[in-house]
Amino acid sequence: MWRPCASTPNKRFYMMSEVADPFERVKAVVLSCHEGATCQEKVDFYNSWAMTYEEDVAVLEYRAPRFAADTITSHFSGDREAAVVLDVACGTGLVAKVLKNHGFRQFVGIDACEPMLEMARKKNLYQDLKLTVLGDQPLPFQQETFDVVVMVGALSIGHVPHVIIRELCKTTKRGGYVCMTTRANQDNLEYKAGLEQEIKKMEDEGLWTSVAVTLIEQWERAVSEDEEGYIPGVVYLCQKL
Repeated sequence: MWRPCASTPNKRFYMMSEVADPFERVKAVVLSCHEGATCQEKVDFYNSWAMTYEEDVAVLEYRAPRFAADTITSHFSGDREAAVVLDVACGTGLVAKVLKNHGFRQFVGIDACEPMLEMARKKNLYQDLKLTVLGDQPLPFQQETFDVVVMVGALSIGHVPHVIIRELCKTTKRGGYVCMTTRANQDNLEYKAGLEQEIKKMEDEGLWTSVAVTLIEQWERAVSEDEEGYIPGVVYLCQKL
């Protein structure tokens, strides 16, 4: 799911939960993420954020799951009920929830945060959920397993390296789709450029073809001190050859 840079659950995180204005409270939580950089600090942060995660991203007007689901369903022409979807960095299950509304029924999810996986289990959307730290090891699936692979939120600076998209492609069936998102605000432009370069490189290698690149101007509410209003984001859809 949505991933800002993360840190250990610290005093600032808990104190900001007492801020009266919901947006200011969530903004403070997100900004506190930038204090740490190790993998364990990221996991610790999301473990501590799990209980209020859905409420908080709603305050941010975070709609990437809907944008991704709309992009997938506008191009996927197969049997949605039979299609098996891999939800990478699935969080609490927001993407699967939207895709189910579009007719998809079979989901496998992976995430590094056990409390979020537990919340996803309670939604009864997934046939399987696995605790997996992205980037440290290959995805725990055989090649060409899934009809759709979707990764919403984790492709951003300070999180999963963009080369992980090669793993997404490997687990996708021939003719299947890979849907990815990233933010397009100033702080993430360098990462976005690297991601797009890797997407193009894989296309040049004949691994997939780019089907759609959709820029969304109002991706989510801005939290940086240098930004106001909303920040943009991008949805990428590729089809494996």
